[in-house]
Amino acid sequence: MVQQGQIDHLLQESGEIQPPAAVAEQVYLKDFDAEYRRSIEDPEEFWAQVASELHWFKPWSQVFQWDYPNFQWFLDATCNITYNCLDRHLTDGRKNKAAFIWLGEDGTERVFTYGRLAQMVNRFANGLKSLGVSKGDRVVIYMPLTPEGAIAMLACARIGAIHSVVYAGFSVGSLRDRIQDAQAKVLITADAGYRRGNKVDLKGISDEAVAGLDLVEHIVVWRREADKPSLGPKEVDFDQLMSENSVHCEAEVMSSEDPLYILYTSGTTGRPKGVVHVHGGYMVGIYYHFKTFWDVKDDDVFWCTSDIGWVVGHSYIVYAPLIAGATTVFREGAIDYPHPGVFYEVIEKQGVNVIFTAPTVLRMLMRYGESYPQQYDLTSLRFLTCAGEPLNPEALRWANEYLCGSGKWGYIVDNYWQTETGGPCLGTTASMAGRPGRVGKPLPGVVMDIVDREGQTIEEPDKGGLLVIRRPFPHFYRTVYGDPDRYAQDWGTIPDCYLTGDVALRDADGYYMVVGRADDVLNVAGHRIGSAEVESALVSHPAVAEAAVIGKPHDITGESIKGFVTLRVGNEPSEEMVAALKAHVRHELGPIAVPSELEFMQTLPKTRSGKIMRRLLKANELGLDPGDITTLEE
Repeated sequence: MVQQGQIDHLLQESGEIQPPAAVAEQVYLKDFDAEYRRSIEDPEEFWAQVASELHWFKPWSQVFQWDYPNFQWFLDATCNITYNCLDRHLTDGRKNKAAFIWLGEDGTERVFTYGRLAQMVNRFANGLKSLGVSKGDRVVIYMPLTPEGAIAMLACARIGAIHSVVYAGFSVGSLRDRIQDAQAKVLITADAGYRRGNKVDLKGISDEAVAGLDLVEHIVVWRREADKPSLGPKEVDFDQLMSENSVHCEAEVMSSEDPLYILYTSGTTGRPKGVVHVHGGYMVGIYYHFKTFWDVKDDDVFWCTSDIGWVVGHSYIVYAPLIAGATTVFREGAIDYPHPGVFYEVIEKQGVNVIFTAPTVLRMLMRYGESYPQQYDLTSLRFLTCAGEPLNPEALRWANEYLCGSGKWGYIVDNYWQTETGGPCLGTTASMAGRPGRVGKPLPGVVMDIVDREGQTIEEPDKGGLLVIRRPFPHFYRTVYGDPDRYAQDWGTIPDCYLTGDVALRDADGYYMVVGRADDVLNVAGHRIGSAEVESALVSHPAVAEAAVIGKPHDITGESIKGFVTLRVGNEPSEEMVAALKAHVRHELGPIAVPSELEFMQTLPKTRSGKIMRRLLKANELGLDPGDITTLEE
């Protein structure tokens, strides 16, 4: 009998993918096991050593204090994350090194050195000061994925203001709710953003969102269009605000535990959750993982395909790469626009060495076929990393063959984390053998476990349960803004640990497999099956590009499985295809996991960060309220 909370494991993946010798031999983190043991046996000494590589105005008196569920890192220390992002590189030989390479959908390219970026951040920080923004004030940023958006974030942090970035394109109601929840006194926005060649009217959305909100004292507008919109009485021009102010602005001295930003995550019900990250611990943790997990070298070009509206963009477009002194590429717009080869074109043209992307991107590229990557020189790509959704074994193998040259030059790995964790928790490092279907092992500093609903560890290999974190690390979130009870609930649902909301299993060697959200577990005739396993079985069929499955009520089995499938280019829906896919799942997983229904779709509903919205599929199928769908990609 399966324990309550356990998941049946059906997807029998075997074999390993070894990192190419050229990758493994030059990794920063050569002895993963020793590093992990050191981080767990003496976490305070471990994180203190990492922190000592960064600049602090005043050192800490104590490394860590935990008054469950609340905790602090680097007590009494003072710092400013932007000093580590900018100032220290002006004297360490990186002043004229490219910090940002920004690309537009229309082919525009802009390069910002560390010296130029520091000047622009200081100008805009002084501009915010001139509007009365000071330490502790909240500023909402509603900007497209452009250097100006990153500059706005850094300028807020520079003066100790707390920024809250809202993804550009969120609805009027979503933006208004976040402004009100944060009690923001300033909104920074733009006239337009671009996606697939279409203009998104950010100014119009902003105007509606702030209508009647007296708490908003100023709106700063970046007017990028040739036909510039007129400005209202509260509105200030972004470029003018920058040009009128000095290139010198001292970084505000911040306590290590002072808030850096609020980032709202949308839930299935209720109002969004304002996750709070702080200057000190967040800075230390994301820097460490950028250096040791992403393994970015000083002369590398790093490309993160996320957006500043998500935690990935906060941590690995803006903050961690700058702390490490790296060169980062980011690009506004869709990854397959204006043509399906643009992803590869960027790698070749920019000489990209390390990429952080989502499995959704790989499945989309797989759908377009192999002819596109074969047209480009991808040999600069050393390390390809994914997070955001479970990485299907088939997508991993496809990317390994066509993007990484079957290991001739590159290596693809998975990693797992959340907005709340600020950085990765599980992963396969550049020196570690990869196992298709497995995300990897807990990374240094992270203590994870799989438990039943009573909090008891599930020891048996390949028996799934609830994924939890046993101990906070420096870059873990500190609270839910304005709602400490909601934060305490995350630590209290399962005794003495943080509940991630995901289900997972681990093998005898400690490799974890995340099989989906707890709400997405299928219960068929007493068998609890992770949705990711059925989806991976479908995607492993050569005709399938993407798949999502849901459970539907069934009188006999409790639930039946319905699958939603998008086909690769060159394949068409048919009854024969339905039969072939069902037979394939039966072969891969057994009869219990065969979908009773299959529906073919041109595209699956996804969030703008690339996660498939299974609950929307289920709500549409069953006539239910889908909950918060503000993150839905249109």
